[in-house]
Amino acid sequence: MNLQPLFEASQKASRSLGLVAADKIDALLRDLADAAVAKTPFLLAENEKDLARMSPDDPKHDRLKLTAARIKAIAEDIRNVAGLTSPLGEVLLQRELSNGLHLSKVRVPLGVVGVIYEARPNVTFDVAALCLKTGNASILKGGSDASFSNEAIISVIHDVLRQHNLAPEVATLLPPDRQATEALLNAVGYVDVLIPRGSQGLIDFVRQNAKVPVIETGAGVVHTFFDETADLAKGRAIIFNSKTRRPSVCNTLDCLLLHQARLIDLPAITAPLAAAHVLLYADEPSYAALRGLYPAELLQHATPEHFGTEFLSLKLAIKTVNGLEEALQHIAEHSSKHSEAILSETPEHIEQFLNSVDAAAVYANASTAFTDGAQFGLGAEIGISTQKLHARGPMGLEELTSYKWLVRGDGQVRTS
Repeated sequence: MNLQPLFEASQKASRSLGLVAADKIDALLRDLADAAVAKTPFLLAENEKDLARMSPDDPKHDRLKLTAARIKAIAEDIRNVAGLTSPLGEVLLQRELSNGLHLSKVRVPLGVVGVIYEARPNVTFDVAALCLKTGNASILKGGSDASFSNEAIISVIHDVLRQHNLAPEVATLLPPDRQATEALLNAVGYVDVLIPRGSQGLIDFVRQNAKVPVIETGAGVVHTFFDETADLAKGRAIIFNSKTRRPSVCNTLDCLLLHQARLIDLPAITAPLAAAHVLLYADEPSYAALRGLYPAELLQHATPEHFGTEFLSLKLAIKTVNGLEEALQHIAEHSSKHSEAILSETPEHIEQFLNSVDAAAVYANASTAFTDGAQFGLGAEIGISTQKLHARGPMGLEELTSYKWLVRGDGQVRTS
């Protein structure tokens, strides 16, 4: 399979995209949002073909599933992106040197952004919209699990691009096979940055095999520390929301760290989780506190493997700690540096937690479900970066840009 012509066309399209006025891109995005809603029956029918091939018990099933409400939310995210100010052309710094040279540091597109993802058809819309807004061409490599959904979505995107006299190659969907993945990993000279979205296995594979630059959007092994002074009512609601809102997404709670002084409150804390059929993997102190007070079929003894696991389902590990320092140590050893939270009414503990925890998003007395581009006011996101180079946390518009130096002179030459 020779994908070089596709890569060349995408690169050419990226150069032309940078010349399109911002208001025209915004109009295109609003039309894309309208088209997504108008094409809901078609998109759901194609998505159903993918769903029929996957067990509903598979943790990826919920991520794969489209509904009319989810498509409406996707369209709203696209409209939000259209309403944001484009970062392109923003002057980050200006300086005039003693020799009269005038320097400007200006935001520019990355160029061609490649994204490899699994059973997440919403990513197709999100990436295309964010890249269009930032003047980038996108090359999308979805998984075979979502092939019907992705083909349907890209057809809607291409229809809107043609209506606005833009080359469809500004958003390219590659075949869902392994050869296409290998070609994208090796597309040196055509792809400026590659972003994997999916399981830790996918992310590790891309990082280890890519020859083009990679931005990691890591797995979410998420902890919440219930401190000795945490408010019971607030904490119970936050834990329930963090765990059950959408169990299959990366900002979902995986491990509750409980101060030993609050073991007496654990049955009350977990009561809403029992109603949602959350399976608990409890260490010995927490197991003893819950035995007979939590459904026996949903309560198991924790093993070391349960700590540091991203469950992506209605499962939760519980670890008892003797205080903040032990909680911080546990997080340092097991965190994926995605999202971490403390529940506490002690200001000193909150500040120490916020300043000490090394993660892309660190919370105090709030649900980790907010680690999301739309919730952060970014319109949508291309992923949650857990690395420290270039971008960290939800990657919105600014994170899809680089910069260049513009140097204006009047005959200056260097003499030393």
